[in-house]
Amino acid sequence: MMDVILKRFESPDEIRNMAKGKFEIVRLGHLTIGRATYEPGWKWSVDVGPGVGATRCTVEHIGLVLSGTATAAFDDGRVVELKAGELFHIPPTPHDSWVVGEERYVSLHFLGAEHYAT
Repeated sequence: MMDVILKRFESPDEIRNMAKGKFEIVRLGHLTIGRATYEPGWKWSVDVGPGVGATRCTVEHIGLVLSGTATAAFDDGRVVELKAGELFHIPPTPHDSWVVGEERYVSLHFLGAEHYAT
């Protein structure tokens, strides 16, 4: 018989801190779920990239925006806004991202969390 597992982001298994934000990890069996919390002014290429030795994120993401607005900006010029209530899939194509406006951005990540910001 399998045990029921209950966890909360208030007690994550891991926290990846960065300038103007954090990425909290919760592991449930074989699934890794992340919660991104970014302050206004956060930008991946500035606040995450230097720490991982990259100028663009190449992680595939599937997630849900809980609050705020951010972008996924691709090298071909496409810039897609991710807004509260939207589910998203970002392909593993190199992209940058930043918070839009003055509201904190929070999203859950169901795919890609294990490799994000590492």
